[in-house]
Amino acid sequence: MAEITLKGLAHSYLPDPQSPEDYAIREMDHVWHQGGAFALLGPSGCGKSTLLNIISGLLEPSGGEVLFDGEKVNSLSPEARNIAQVFQFPVVYDTMTVYDNLAFPLRNVGTAAGRVHERVMEVAEVLELTPQLKRKAKNLTADEKQKVSMGRGLVREDVSAILFDEPLTVIDPQLKWKLRRKLKEIHRRFNITMVYVTHDQLEASTFADKIAVMYEGQVVQFGTPRELFEAPNHTFVGYFIGSPGMNFLPVAMEGGRVMCGEAPLVVGEAFEKALQATSSENVKLGIRPEFVEAHATEVKGATEAEVVDIQDLGTYAILSLRLGGILLKARLDEDEPRPRVRAWLRFPVGRLGLYVDEFRVEVPHE
Repeated sequence: MAEITLKGLAHSYLPDPQSPEDYAIREMDHVWHQGGAFALLGPSGCGKSTLLNIISGLLEPSGGEVLFDGEKVNSLSPEARNIAQVFQFPVVYDTMTVYDNLAFPLRNVGTAAGRVHERVMEVAEVLELTPQLKRKAKNLTADEKQKVSMGRGLVREDVSAILFDEPLTVIDPQLKWKLRRKLKEIHRRFNITMVYVTHDQLEASTFADKIAVMYEGQVVQFGTPRELFEAPNHTFVGYFIGSPGMNFLPVAMEGGRVMCGEAPLVVGEAFEKALQATSSENVKLGIRPEFVEAHATEVKGATEAEVVDIQDLGTYAILSLRLGGILLKARLDEDEPRPRVRAWLRFPVGRLGLYVDEFRVEVPHE
């Protein structure tokens, strides 16, 4: 196992990059601590597979350093880095049995036959592959092949890290949850440094202790699933994490009041002072739909909004609302009254975030 450090790392596929937009990975510093379970989360094209290939040694970065336990490994191959990688689509030897597929990485490095058998049986049991050990890999289903591919990555005990590049793409949806839990169990059991790339927030939060969210070639936040949900560091994290995503209301101070378009908001003195102190014109207040108070009748300190749609999902409902020309959502529990045409909204100060130029700014509360 290794601690993986990215120091001033950047990469461009262009021979002569001129601007930040020319980089698939913009300059970053980042650390994956030894023995951790991490996820690299983001939409297609954000740079997560490029970053994973740089860590594994399949791609050499344009600039900066990749360090394994403090040693620079930029020019080393995946074999020299002692990395195991599980790809989006299964990598197995179809003519070999499942047993021989799992044993191959160990035999390739000269592991004693007795230990090969012990380790293969251990990994097969964890992945529930024991009944398939004598079968040829070509006769397996796609999800069984991917389990074998995962097992090939897990079977060696001396790897620096195991990197998973969207490994559940070909897996039947009903089995995805089970396999995510299996990977978590494997991590706890073997204490291996794991980095899991995905665009699915549920996969990331189920598997990882900490998640690195990527956006336009940058890690914009690195934190626990709870931290990403409760205090997104960037507006993209707020949009991307949660269902529905975070509401962001463009605001400005006008005549001593906080305004969202033509609608005045009551947000407290601390937020008013913070808004007065900023010179940027790109200022937003962020709040999760779960924390918006939507009342069916007028209440003190609330702002009137138009109800656009109500999506009743049984135990809760999602309200789509229009406030000051901006669309936002609120989540109501099943026992809360449903506003039908107009709603009165309050935004609890403790649940609000202030975003200036897309990044969260701390607001001191007295």
